[in-house]
Amino acid sequence: MKKWYKERHRVFMSTTTPPPNTHPIQLLTCEDTMAGFGVDESNPDLVWYGYIPSKAITIIFVLLFNTSSILHLWQAVKYRTWFMLGTAFLCGGMETIGWAARFYSSLHPTSSMAYKIQTSLLVLAPTPLLAANFVIFGRLIRQLGQSYSRLKPRRYTMIFASCDVISLFVQGGGGGLAASAHDSNGARLGSNIILAGIILQSIIIIGFSACAIEYFVNYRRAVRTNAGFRLVSTEEASDPRQEQLPGRFTAELKRLTGALILNTTFLFVRAIYRIIELAGGWDGRIMRTQIYFNVLDGAMIALAIYCTNFAHPGAILGPSKPRRNVVYA
Repeated sequence: MKKWYKERHRVFMSTTTPPPNTHPIQLLTCEDTMAGFGVDESNPDLVWYGYIPSKAITIIFVLLFNTSSILHLWQAVKYRTWFMLGTAFLCGGMETIGWAARFYSSLHPTSSMAYKIQTSLLVLAPTPLLAANFVIFGRLIRQLGQSYSRLKPRRYTMIFASCDVISLFVQGGGGGLAASAHDSNGARLGSNIILAGIILQSIIIIGFSACAIEYFVNYRRAVRTNAGFRLVSTEEASDPRQEQLPGRFTAELKRLTGALILNTTFLFVRAIYRIIELAGGWDGRIMRTQIYFNVLDGAMIALAIYCTNFAHPGAILGPSKPRRNVVYA
């Protein structure tokens, strides 16, 4: 009996040796088959990730993202900033489910469904959060003055958010292709499509950041050359002379701007990590090293989403629909 078990285990191991750059989804059979062969699920070489996700880390991230999601829901309703439901709240929900799937993987490392869920959701989740930045910056421009911006406030949402949605569909299509692939070539194609989507997202972040930097340089120059500040938001200013004056950069607006900068920076760091990770292939060292993922993906998104909790646009800028006759001086 003992000799039979060793022979069956040897045969199974020989049939599951991964070829180079093969997607982990193609490497294993179902859990029942593995259990029938007596395979030890704690062996990192036999699980989807190349390691077993840490139970403690996954629980921490589930709690962090779930808490942020609940806060975003409450803040969106309280301040009537409905766009935050489809952006930050959606991101938090996707991250919560994705990390819950990783927790399940820590208990059942050979579960293909949990691996596919976390792969898809954690790739896509930051995209709606990035879209929130475009809307917030457009509203910030209305307070400080539109004349210093290369684009109208609505254009930031229309242009950058549209590109963000395109990158979302590209990444989603690549993730679906990789998850449903029946061979290494299909998985590699899916990986390359995801990579293209994240590269597009990085270009969007760079373009948005360039526009934002240019705006604040122009605003700072206007503050130095003008004797006063505008008394109301741009949309409320009926006097053309008021429209040409900069809005007052209050402490609250500075806090919101700082959170926006940090949020965008964290998302950019995460995007660069994902580009390097996917470029190395599914069996690459970065892809199969847990600490990199926890710090450069999970922690970056957690920090980014909490930035919008601590400096919520609704608390600083008011409801999504601008209120009239509000003095900002």
